[in-house]
Formats: sequence, C-alpha cells, structure tokens
Amino acid sequence: MTQPPISRGFRGRSPEARTDRIPPGQHLTRDFPVLSAGPTPHTDLESWSFSLYDGDTALAKWSWVDFEALPQTSVKVDIHCVTTWSKLDTHWQGVTIDALLDAAGLSEPPTSFTMIHSDGDYSTNIPVEDLIAGKAMVATRYEGNPLAPEHGGPARLLVPHLYFWKSAKWARRLQFMPNDEPGFWEELGYHMYGDPWREQRYAGD
Repeated sequence: MTQPPISRGFRGRSPEARTDRIPPGQHLTRDFPVLSAGPTPHTDLESWSFSLYDGDTALAKWSWVDFEALPQTSVKVDIHCVTTWSKLDTHWQGVTIDALLDAAGLSEPPTSFTMIHSDGDYSTNIPVEDLIAGKAMVATRYEGNPLAPEHGGPARLLVPHLYFWKSAKWARRLQFMPNDEPGFWEELGYHMYGDPWREQRYAGD
C-alpha cells in the first residue's frame, strides 16, 4: 500500500462564526509536512484517469486532458492534519465533485456513501453529503502550481472540513456505496468521520 493523505472544508464554519481558526489539539505550521505510509507514486499523465463508479458499475471516466477541460474552481481553505498540525489560507484549484457529477450526467448522487480509491491501494470513506454542495474537489494545483507528487499529485481529493487523511492523495476513483465502510486508516483504528473540531481522530473519539 502507499501513503496516507490529510485536510478541512470549503463551506464549513465561517471565520466570523468562530473566534479561533485552529481546532482543539492543533498547532499552527507554516510548512506543509509530508506524511506517507509508503513510497510516493509518480504517475504518467498520459496514462492517468479519474473515474466515477456506482458499486462495480462504471459511470464516467476522464483522461488527464479531459479532466483539465472540466470547469475549474479555485478555493482558499485551512487544512488540519490528524497529527496535530494546521495550515491556514492554502490555495487550491481543481474540479468540484458537483462538477464531476454534472459532467457524468448525474442529477444527484446514486448513494449516500463513497469510497475514494488511490494509487498505492489507499482508500478512505466519506459520506456523500460531505463531498457535494461545494464542500470538496479533486485538486490538481496548489498555490498556483501543479500539485507535487509528495502532496498527492497529479490529483488528490480535497475535503478541508475533515482531517486531512480524508483528502486522499493520488486519487483515481470515486466509488458510490449504499453503506458506510472503513477505508485504509479507518480499518486501522482511525475515526470513520474525522471532524477536527470534535477531535475525531480515532474510533471512539
């Protein structure tokens, strides 16, 4: 298996609604730490693709060229790693999950739960409601530059309102599922949801 990822949400709590942008148990960093559970994959863009699945049924698939032609969104968000660092005002660009659903001709998600699958056999589970309505994207650029492999490039999920391991690096497939199932770190004892404001780091938190 390869590495983990880690993040926080586009339309989460507004700055006006909270007095502190750092969740409990976190500390601020100006670096962008790299945390991985294995070697960093280096994907050839000519062979890269991203797919949507409903269970085992393919719904849509995009090559890198096709993916880059989809509507692009830029966001500025705070991100929070389960290992206790937080980084504020990070800039990302990519394709929102809403835009992917629209491009696939889906008027609504087919199920209530998803699993993100990545290069290196990494996976993580996320409820559909945490991916739609502007809450998440498949990001391909960070701070105006192509996303570096060590940070999940060429494309990673970005779900900034959850701990950053939910923002899966090297994302390749979004699978819709009828039931919530644990992904890689969840099977090893991490929380099934991962809200940094509730300190949902591990099962039972």
